[in-house]
Amino acid sequence: MMIKSLFISHGAPDVLLHQLPVVEFWRSLSAQISTPKAILVVSAHWTTSEPVVSAVPHPETIYDFRGFPPSLSEIVYPVPGAPKLAHQIVQNLHKDGIACQVSEHRGLDHGAWVPLSCIVPEAQIPVTQLSIQPHRDPAYHLAIGRSLSSLRSQGILIIASGSMTHNLSYFSQYPLDAEPPLWVQDFDRWMEKTLQEGDLERLIHYRQLAPYAVENHPTDEHLLPLFVALGAAGEPLRAKSLHSSFTYGILSMAACGFSEAQS
Repeated sequence: MMIKSLFISHGAPDVLLHQLPVVEFWRSLSAQISTPKAILVVSAHWTTSEPVVSAVPHPETIYDFRGFPPSLSEIVYPVPGAPKLAHQIVQNLHKDGIACQVSEHRGLDHGAWVPLSCIVPEAQIPVTQLSIQPHRDPAYHLAIGRSLSSLRSQGILIIASGSMTHNLSYFSQYPLDAEPPLWVQDFDRWMEKTLQEGDLERLIHYRQLAPYAVENHPTDEHLLPLFVALGAAGEPLRAKSLHSSFTYGILSMAACGFSEAQS
């Protein structure tokens, strides 16, 4: 399976400070993908009213979190930006009637640099980042992904970074290695099964159809990047579960890869 786009659950930023299955998975991921010319990251931690793409030549490492060990704010991911790709993304979206702006200052938030520091530790591959719109629905983000699907044939890897489960109101109630409660497991299993079945209609309406959907996602933003990756993957959808583990009980670290139908 030649991965063209993927969804990863980035978890809490302190995963980098522990020997965890998800960190080992990220470090092994480069062997499962062809070395891309550039990477587009769609992160749940950059939210805007309409799509914005970063055209910064040298994006800074953004420490958009609190309450974690200070050593995390000493990590720098000195990756080059991808301004040319950013402007191409704007053109693609505009061609399909989707408004998009360019940012000349936005760096990489932890949804991008935390996993990338393991996936591409040498920081040699140019990276740009695209925002999500939390007030818009999954179908809208699916359309954005479809507009960007041509990037796959140009050697661009699209990484959607969010969380398969994400209810932080329970975050302090479980230790790092806690077993996930059943309401987290049931939703995670439903998503994995529905992704492998390629049922886009059910995925789009996950809030009405999936067990414990609202409990796992009180708000949509950490699952919306998934739909960009789904749209970019093309149809019929070919999905493969790449990783499954949990941190802090309530955070699924699931990852899924998408390929072209003929691959």
